[in-house]
Amino acid sequence: MSPPSKDIDSTFQGAGATSGLEIWCIENHRLVPIPKSSHGKFYSGSAYVILNTVLQKSGSRQHNIHYWLGNEAKEEDLALASDKALELDDALGLCAVQYREVQGQETEKFLSYFKPCIIPVEGIYSSETGNVNGDTYHISLFTCKGDHAIHVKEVPFSRSSLNHFDVFILDTASKIYLFSGCNSSVQERAKALEVVQYINETKHNGNCEVATIEDGKFVGDADAGEFWSLFGGYAPIPRDSPSAFPEKDFTHSIKLFRITLQGQLCELGAGPLTREMLEADKCYMLDCDSEIFVWMGRSSLITERRTSISATEGFLRNEGRSVGARVTLLTEGLETTAFRSHFVNWPHKVDAKLYEEGRGKVAAIFKQHGYDVKELPEDECEPVINCRGMIKVWRVNGDQLSLLPIPEQTKLYTGDCYIVQYTYSSIGKDENLFYAWFGRASLMEDRVEAICHMNALADSTRGHPVLARVLEDKEPEQLFLIFQTLIVLKGGQSSRYTTFIAEKGLPDETYHEGKTALFRVQGKSPNNMQAIQVDQVSSCLNSSYCYILQTGPSVFTWIGNLSSTRDHDLLDRMLEYINPAWQHVSVREGCEPDEFWEALGGRSEYPKEKETAKAIEDPHLFTLILTDGDFKVKEIYNFTQGDLTTEDVFILDCHDEIYVWIGFNSSIASKGEALTLGQKYLEKDVLVKGLSLDTPIYVVTEGHEPQFFTRFFSWDPSKANLHGNSFERKLAILKGGIQPSEAPTRNSWKRHSRGATPDSSRSSSVSSNGHGRSGSPLPNFRSSYDWRFSSPTPIARKLFSEFSPANGIPGSPEAQLGTPAENINPIQIEESAAVENLLIYPYERLKVTSDDPVEDIDVTRREAYLSEDEFQEKFEITRKSFYQLPKWRQNKLKMTLHLF
Repeated sequence: MSPPSKDIDSTFQGAGATSGLEIWCIENHRLVPIPKSSHGKFYSGSAYVILNTVLQKSGSRQHNIHYWLGNEAKEEDLALASDKALELDDALGLCAVQYREVQGQETEKFLSYFKPCIIPVEGIYSSETGNVNGDTYHISLFTCKGDHAIHVKEVPFSRSSLNHFDVFILDTASKIYLFSGCNSSVQERAKALEVVQYINETKHNGNCEVATIEDGKFVGDADAGEFWSLFGGYAPIPRDSPSAFPEKDFTHSIKLFRITLQGQLCELGAGPLTREMLEADKCYMLDCDSEIFVWMGRSSLITERRTSISATEGFLRNEGRSVGARVTLLTEGLETTAFRSHFVNWPHKVDAKLYEEGRGKVAAIFKQHGYDVKELPEDECEPVINCRGMIKVWRVNGDQLSLLPIPEQTKLYTGDCYIVQYTYSSIGKDENLFYAWFGRASLMEDRVEAICHMNALADSTRGHPVLARVLEDKEPEQLFLIFQTLIVLKGGQSSRYTTFIAEKGLPDETYHEGKTALFRVQGKSPNNMQAIQVDQVSSCLNSSYCYILQTGPSVFTWIGNLSSTRDHDLLDRMLEYINPAWQHVSVREGCEPDEFWEALGGRSEYPKEKETAKAIEDPHLFTLILTDGDFKVKEIYNFTQGDLTTEDVFILDCHDEIYVWIGFNSSIASKGEALTLGQKYLEKDVLVKGLSLDTPIYVVTEGHEPQFFTRFFSWDPSKANLHGNSFERKLAILKGGIQPSEAPTRNSWKRHSRGATPDSSRSSSVSSNGHGRSGSPLPNFRSSYDWRFSSPTPIARKLFSEFSPANGIPGSPEAQLGTPAENINPIQIEESAAVENLLIYPYERLKVTSDDPVEDIDVTRREAYLSEDEFQEKFEITRKSFYQLPKWRQNKLKMTLHLF
């Protein structure tokens, strides 16, 4: 990398040190800073330099530099703006991406900084007054284009400016009119309403009346009559009226040029482009017709970079593309997704070293403040949802499901597929989360069946459960927190798997206690630990982990030299969980007896370097544009909750997991279809980062977003419960200040399933202390029940209000006594009172296992048909106290009595 230049403008002193926007304008051939009060106001006769700094989750800062060129700006100001942008990049250490922005052709990334829009002002910026002569109020006609980042353009105040394809805003002194072309989209109309509100607040102090006009609907509408009278009366708009934003037809040819020191462009050979064609001491131009990239090697000089920009500008002028073309300047190592997508097999690299250095710096800060730490500990995943709910697990067995008994539900086989239903309490109601877990050795037929079964189970529940597809070794942290203890075994028990290995003559690796077995122990806490069976060969060892080696009567525990004290604690707990009676021999790495190596087939090489933590990726939001069974994606920059439009489907890419969000009014008919879209997104690898095809996929529906999805937004629950389409929702709030209301329940998911619901009996895996789950994960293994529940952290107490001290810890005497009167849910009181008019039946006929069951009753409320005396006898509390308990607690008590 070339050293930073000493001749850096003093105005850039301290630039990029804090997050947010910094803007400068070219005035009298010098750079002047723009005050924050004027951010977003651009003059068409000026040129600007904009720096946006974002503090990423990894702790590093990301810089994007934009230089904005007004349509009326002088040539010398345009040249100076591009030169200053390069100078700013140099001052930041060549770690920014630069974008050339032309008025009216701005990138969506740039527009996302100034929501809802920018409306350029005629004239030239003056730092003395902040205004220009002539910047006074006048009637204006604007056209709006875009369904997320919106381009606003002022057009002549004339009927000929209107067309059927765009949305227009007519701003007058007394009223703002929104005219929607009949061929404009609902999303564009909704976004234009945000511009209307922006104009009303900035130009009229929020006191201007707003009217909406629909193209072709004007009879008897007073607002429409006023609107057309401003144009001299109504007259039809010609069908072929052009849009103010004409679509350009590009040939999509791609050419790579090397830029010489003299500024000459040398076209490189034809054929697929590869990373090896770019040398670190040279600069290149990639011509993609509508977009130009200038790639600058790390070893190139600042003079070479300036020459490259001049050469590119000259090329655009000669080709007649200087107005509309977008130019992006990239330094080696900071290539954007769009640039990398034009190269074949661009290498993927994750700089974990930089991430570790950042963690070390944070540790040093802790130490300076008096904390005795040697290094920053690994991040421990805080539960985002209530992880003290109920879990049921089914094994997929062809077209049937086998419900696993409680002692077996934490034991999964790598040759099988499973459905996990997790029910938890959230904001006073029960929520369901379904996982389809695929073992690595499972068959494709079983995986397809698993998705069908999961859809059927989800359809059989009330509400809108979240669905997820996960593969072995790619489980999200949340699934581990739900299981708390999970053991993954080799082999399988499903009929399709056993038939397959028999037909292929493959050895049956299914675990049983007589075989030699090697388990890798991993996890982050006693409530998040796993034992994974691996091949019993020494090459499967790793110095960063601890292992359990079972060899018939003998058990060894192996402690890697790079493992932590936490790992050692989890090893002890896992041994206790599997079988407290085991007498094991503990061996340290490097001190193994011969019997240990003999059980593993002899010594061999294995990883002995510390496994570094993976760098944290910031999430990306994409909207899916569905066409004929396929889709395109468009990224939404600086996204907010408001970008989730009800007509669309979105992908939230968090790298380690992705979410498919389905709008209430979208065209997606089933959650199974949404899972397919998620898989297609993984196959496209939109970000060109080598995203694994096995990445977990969640499906979330509008209005029923779980907390582990909403944490990526500044979420307002009231905005998720509005009626109508995007336009109707925003119009109702804009014109009437209507408060959000509950959206109607939609239960129109198509069932891509067999229709039959498996055994509907419910299994609880919450132990008596409401925390640790019991069950024997391996054949003849016993479980330990002596774990103690620790008080929840302040964050957990706030998140899970039903477990607050006022309500008592689940299973504690305080919880069993019921909830204080001031915290009683009115719905629970109604349930208690509603039983008075029900028929009374004996307990023996009401329980699930009855030989003579009662028919035509509400099976979700079997306890309501008990007499008062029998209710008191069976539950050992009064009916009123029962209905004051949290819902999950009620269900648990009912399960113990076979009434659920």
